[in-house]
Amino acid sequence: MENSVGAFLPDGLFELEGAHEGPLKGLAFAAKDIIDVAGRVTGCGNPDWAASHGAATAHAPVVEAMLAAGAKLAGKTITDELAFSLNGQNFHYGTPANTNAPGRIPGGSSCGSAAAVAAGLVDVALGSDTGGSIRIPASYCGLFGLRPSHGLVSLEGVMGLAPSFDTLGWFAPSAALLRAVGEVLLPEGRSEAPATLLLAEDAFALMDEDARARLSPWVKRLEARLGGGRAVEIGEPGGGLATWMRRFRVIQAREICAQHGAWIAEHQPRFGPEIAARFEWAASIEEAEAAEARRLRVEITARTEDLLADGALLCLPTAPNIAPRIDAGGEVLATHRDRVLSLTSPAGLAGLPQVTLPLAQHEGCPLGLSLMAGPGADRSLLDFAASVCGDLTWPP
Repeated sequence: MENSVGAFLPDGLFELEGAHEGPLKGLAFAAKDIIDVAGRVTGCGNPDWAASHGAATAHAPVVEAMLAAGAKLAGKTITDELAFSLNGQNFHYGTPANTNAPGRIPGGSSCGSAAAVAAGLVDVALGSDTGGSIRIPASYCGLFGLRPSHGLVSLEGVMGLAPSFDTLGWFAPSAALLRAVGEVLLPEGRSEAPATLLLAEDAFALMDEDARARLSPWVKRLEARLGGGRAVEIGEPGGGLATWMRRFRVIQAREICAQHGAWIAEHQPRFGPEIAARFEWAASIEEAEAAEARRLRVEITARTEDLLADGALLCLPTAPNIAPRIDAGGEVLATHRDRVLSLTSPAGLAGLPQVTLPLAQHEGCPLGLSLMAGPGADRSLLDFAASVCGDLTWPP
């Protein structure tokens, strides 16, 4: 296999054969370079991290599960530094090419995994999602992606970023294949058909108007499938989704500093300018501000779980628009990122599963539509996505 789109690490192409039999036999997968593979250093997107850590002594359980199911590991993919970005532009290793949106970013931090699947180099790929790192690259690259319920898929052997938000997810070119991986990685559980469709009006309001129009026909199809939809506002009363986004960011910042602050202080790593500024900002957040955000997070979680009780599904855009251009300026990317996090933070704050579906295109580029379900309803969510989309691949 060639690293034709820059998705894999410079030394990241190798093969580990899976079991002789299993439900994923014949499939190849890749793993984001925050996930341990025995005998290899988990570099986490930064050369100084790689230099200060030894080789993993065992596979992460998710890698073991994929191999045991018959899938072949094809290598390790590029991630943003310490998984702390949504752009997919690594200062040290480059930006993986987005084959479905040439000249545009692939999204991060699971950029290499998304790029590898979009280019057809592997069938599926493992990534992580803390603030949107499965959902956003999936939308930008024209893929199906799942952020699971918090705590449902093992994070053993996976670098932590902000533990109360971290999840292990995956990309696939079809909803059927996304579900097949879920059958392997998710714990056993019942699947129930959704009963109600809720439409997040304040989330759709964050989209550019032309992009919103591209998703509208698919929203109508979902309404027809579930006997109509009910409009709701999911943001915090009085502050909206932007307030949720700010609460997410300050909680995340304190957790990141607790997770990596000591290592940064000891090793003074060479970060790219954007990531260096982000860690510096995280260190400036006071505990009192984070404590208040954590207190309000309890209310946010309860409110969202109530909304999604009794089999309800919440429909919202995955991203506010298609992927920004690679040469977009820092101010443009920062403004876009705030809107992205306003859309991704509800699932993160409440620990809920969210699947993104590449159902539309705008200016010839992919645009995802998301469905969110109640806690632990991951299998139901994947089954419904597969029933709606079948073997559909992008472009739809």
